[in-house]
Amino acid sequence: MNQRERTFVVSAGRGAHAPNQPVNMPVDFTSTYSYRPGVPAAMDYAREGMPSWEPLEELLAQLEAGTRSSYRAQGFVTTAEDHPVQVLPGLLFSSGMAAISAVVHLLAPGSHLVMPRHSYMGFSALAQQMADQGLLTLHRVDIADTEQVTTTLHDVSTLASAQDAQVMLWIESPTNPMLEVADLPALLAAAKKRGVLTAVDNTFATPLRQRPLKHGADVVVHSVTKFLSGHSDLIMGAAITGDPEIHRRLHTHRTLHGAIPGPMEVYLALRGVRTLAVRLDASESNAGELARRLDELSRQAGLPLRRVNYPGLPAHPQHERAAAQLGGFGAILTIEVDADQPGATGTRTEAEVADAVLSALELWTPATSLGGVESLAERRRRHPGEPASVPDGLIRLSVGIEDVEDLFADLLNALRTAAVADPSDADPIR
Repeated sequence: MNQRERTFVVSAGRGAHAPNQPVNMPVDFTSTYSYRPGVPAAMDYAREGMPSWEPLEELLAQLEAGTRSSYRAQGFVTTAEDHPVQVLPGLLFSSGMAAISAVVHLLAPGSHLVMPRHSYMGFSALAQQMADQGLLTLHRVDIADTEQVTTTLHDVSTLASAQDAQVMLWIESPTNPMLEVADLPALLAAAKKRGVLTAVDNTFATPLRQRPLKHGADVVVHSVTKFLSGHSDLIMGAAITGDPEIHRRLHTHRTLHGAIPGPMEVYLALRGVRTLAVRLDASESNAGELARRLDELSRQAGLPLRRVNYPGLPAHPQHERAAAQLGGFGAILTIEVDADQPGATGTRTEAEVADAVLSALELWTPATSLGGVESLAERRRRHPGEPASVPDGLIRLSVGIEDVEDLFADLLNALRTAAVADPSDADPIR
């Protein structure tokens, strides 16, 4: 039965409907498996793989392929659409960074990496470290500027061909934290034309809103920590590909580097994925409503709010692209504060105003990370690794599933409190 995505996030990765069998897959707490001399062993040592991983690894492949149909005997999952996508079972890693590292290390020393100027800070730091060690040459681009990216791909692939070097295009869309949206089909087609390896970080969009493998990506990575598990209680990553050689190399990297998840974390992540569809719908609905209301407030005097950035807003630079390409606008938005509001007392920087907003929040939690059921807020430039092009007063909001009226009231009260130097002068609405 070829089920719809809201069904197979619940049904996939379960055992057969047989009498006296558990509805949920059991967890294996073991480090090794017995064998019989002279007989090939399906399982040997748990660092290489364990049954506890298989349900989630197959489910992630099915999500990225966009179908519940699976053919484990042949070792792949595929769609039944006009343009089928072959996807091998996913590979789980101990963290999102472990998955990213494994993918980047597909490149041989001396390779070229074309990457977004705005991207996940951990990936950017890893890429810069490898460049400083002479392992890679970095080329940072505005991933939303299709012409700039395709021109860079042409120039870099020409140079790499003369050097007999590899090239990888790394795409993050929407980007973290600036929420730029790349023209995924165009960029992946341009990369394929030039023989460039492509990797897409699909953490923000999730497979329910975007499936890069269908557009020709070679490999997709996720921080399972975020939306997929959805409860801010574990660290995990994943990589999904349909290329057998890439799959083999990623599996070998995971085994040799020991970047494996524990069985309990995998169980919790699988349990979290079961509610992905309903969680994402609720969070996305809240994010859209908050973006609309805050955008209206940004055009009014009296609050230290300059700009709201969300792909679902018509004013977003890539709004039309996002509407055509994504299955939804996501649950992340950003606001930029204004330190020069009329009537404000004292002289404060945008960073100080943003921190004042965060300090006044009661329902929202000032914390890093995203994608959980609870709403989180963070000033991103508090991290020294964020590029200077990220505004000092930018606050990233990861919208949870709480009541939108409560979320808005808390934000509005925090903005009102931060509008004055002395918080006692604020007019709280609670």
